[in-house]
Amino acid sequence: MSDMTHTRPAGPPSGGGGFVATYGVWILAAIVLALLPQVFSSGLLISTMCLMGIMIIFALSYNMLLGQTGLLSFGHAVFFGLGGYLTAHAMNAARAAHAPLPLEVFPLAGGATGLVFGLIFGAVATRRSGTAFAMITLGIGELVSSSALLLHHVFGGEEGISLDRTRALHLFGVTFGPQEQVYYLIAGWGFISAAAMYAITRTPFGRICNAVRDNPDRASFIGYDTTTVRFIAFAMAGLFAGIAGGLVALNFEIVTSSAMGAAQSGTVVLMTFIGGVGNFAGPIIGAILVTYLQVMLSDITGAWQLYFGLLFIGMVMFAPTGIAGLLAMQAPLVRAGQFHRVLPWYVLALAPGLVALAGLSLVIEMCFQLTVNAPEGPQMSLAGIAFNATSPVPWLVAGVLMIAGFWGFRIAGRRALDAYGSALEAIRSPRSAQ
Repeated sequence: MSDMTHTRPAGPPSGGGGFVATYGVWILAAIVLALLPQVFSSGLLISTMCLMGIMIIFALSYNMLLGQTGLLSFGHAVFFGLGGYLTAHAMNAARAAHAPLPLEVFPLAGGATGLVFGLIFGAVATRRSGTAFAMITLGIGELVSSSALLLHHVFGGEEGISLDRTRALHLFGVTFGPQEQVYYLIAGWGFISAAAMYAITRTPFGRICNAVRDNPDRASFIGYDTTTVRFIAFAMAGLFAGIAGGLVALNFEIVTSSAMGAAQSGTVVLMTFIGGVGNFAGPIIGAILVTYLQVMLSDITGAWQLYFGLLFIGMVMFAPTGIAGLLAMQAPLVRAGQFHRVLPWYVLALAPGLVALAGLSLVIEMCFQLTVNAPEGPQMSLAGIAFNATSPVPWLVAGVLMIAGFWGFRIAGRRALDAYGSALEAIRSPRSAQ
C-alpha cells in the first residue's frame, strides 16, 4: 500500500502561452456552469448536477492528499461530515439570533471546521506515512462517526441536524427555495474552490508536495520537513472538504452521521481512482461519473454497489492512471494528427468489451434475483426481455457472451495497443531522424 501512495503520475502540465492558454479553460468552465441549468431544465438533472458539484469539491480535496502528496486516507469524510454539521449549527444559531447573514457565506463555516479539525487530526496522523497513515485516518474516521451516535446534542443522533436554508438573509431577492438557485450557489463555490486548489498546485508548496509524494527521502535530504508538508496539505484538504460538507448541508437541509462514515470515505476514494489520481481533471471526471451512476444505477438495479466495486477493481488493475490518464495518453496523437490511426481499433476493442459486460451483467442480475429477490420468484426481465432465472438458457447465453466478448476484447485490445505504439513511433521517428 505504501508503494501505491508514492507512485503517482505527474501533476497538471505547466501553463503558458498567453491569456487564452492560461485562463481559457476556466472561462469556458464558468460559461458551461452558467448555461447548464438552461440546457438541462429537469428537476432531477439539476439536483444531480448539484450533487456532482459538491462531490467535485470533495474529490479534489482528497486529491490534494493522495494525488499531490501521496497520502492514502480512509477517513477523509470526517471533514466532510463535520463541515456539514457545523454549517447546520451555524445556520440555526444565526436564525435564532436574527443575524443578518446571507446563505452564500455559510459554506465558510464548514471550511473553517474542516481546517480546524484538519489541524487537530493532522498533528497526529501526519507523523506517519504510507500504511501507518492510512490506518490512523481509518481509526480517526471510525472514532468520529461512532461519536455521532453518542453525542446526541451535537450530532442529533440518528435523526441528524436539520436546517431551513430559506430563512437566511435574502440578497437580491434570491430565496434559495428553487433548486436552480441552489445549483448556482454550489456552482459558484465549486468554481472558486477548484480554482483555489489548482492555484495551490502551481505554487512552490504544491511542487514540494509532489516531491514528498515521489521521493520523501530526497525531499528531506535537501532540507524540507516532510512531516510539516504533509501536515499543511492535510489541513488544507480538510478545509475544502469542509466547504463541500457545508454545501451538502445546504443542499439537503439535513446532515446525518452517514456523511462522515466509512462508506462516504470509500466513495471519494472510488471517485479519485476512477477519474485519475494525480491528474487535476481526474477527480472531476470521477466525481461526475460516479455520482451519475449512483443516481441512475440505483433506480435500475439493486446490485449497483457491486458494479462500482467491479469498476474500481478494473480501473486499478488495467488503467491505474484512471480515465484522465487514458485521455492524456491520446493527447500526443491528437496534437500530431495521428489519432485517426488508432480510433478504429479502439472502437473494435470496445464492441466485444460491451458484449462481455452484457454477459457479466446478466449473471449478476440473475444471481441477485435468486438470492436477494428470492421471495419474488425466479421470473425477471432485463432490457425488456422476460425470462426465468432458473432456466439453463439465460445462463448459457450469459456464458457465451462473457467468453466470446472477453476473447474478442483481448485480441482487439492487443491490436489497439500495437496501433497506439505504431502511431507514437510515427510521431517520434521524424524527430529522431533530425
